[in-house]
Amino acid sequence: MFLMTDIYDDDQFFQKYSEMNRSKLGLAGAGEWPTLQQLLPDFRGLSVLDLGCGYGWHCRYAAEHGAKSVVGVDLSEKMLTVARDQTTATNVTYLKADIATVSFPENQFDVVISSLAFHYLPSFAQVTAAVHGYLKPQGRFIFSVEHPVFTAEGHQDWVYDAAGKISYFPVDRYFDEGQRLANFLDTPVTKYHRTLTTYFEDLVSHGFTVDHLQEPQPPQNMLDQPGMKDELRRPMMLIMAATNQK
Repeated sequence: MFLMTDIYDDDQFFQKYSEMNRSKLGLAGAGEWPTLQQLLPDFRGLSVLDLGCGYGWHCRYAAEHGAKSVVGVDLSEKMLTVARDQTTATNVTYLKADIATVSFPENQFDVVISSLAFHYLPSFAQVTAAVHGYLKPQGRFIFSVEHPVFTAEGHQDWVYDAAGKISYFPVDRYFDEGQRLANFLDTPVTKYHRTLTTYFEDLVSHGFTVDHLQEPQPPQNMLDQPGMKDELRRPMMLIMAATNQK
């Protein structure tokens, strides 16, 4: 079983991850990107933080669209090596740290973004409180996570019939929040399930106004890719955008 602290630096897992379409194609290979892109602010002149930056796709996007400064944080040295190799902008800085405990000065950032990282953390409330602190008043917090329907049962795989065809996706133990052992790239990986209510209420209770809640569907131009049409049968991701009401 792998935890977030080591999974992306495991040689075998990282090799499998690097072969995924979204790893090779970047934002163009991410089915949720068109939805997320619409929720992002005008980055011109803004200071940006990316929690769980991975290969740095979103960091580079912010820099290319006029951000004054960008900080990307990730715990994986392998991820950060790729991010640094692919980044030429001098106003992008990468930091190796745990996004659950990393600390920044009060009111440092205009925007905090995160892509598919928070479901690796035991506490969403903890990271929300931290983001509230180092976001400026009226700062924006935009993030994606695996959808609670996708994380609830735990294994994150379809149920198949005798012929090997998909029957349905299991949803179970929805209100039982906590640790799950998922099957990701044929590897047992520890993730954390929480309800939609928890995501929403943790934001509100920590001083945010929720502006948008989206359940992205794969775009039409990706539906011919293997398995993409099946993604229309259940939500896999959740995207939320909120404003810091200091």
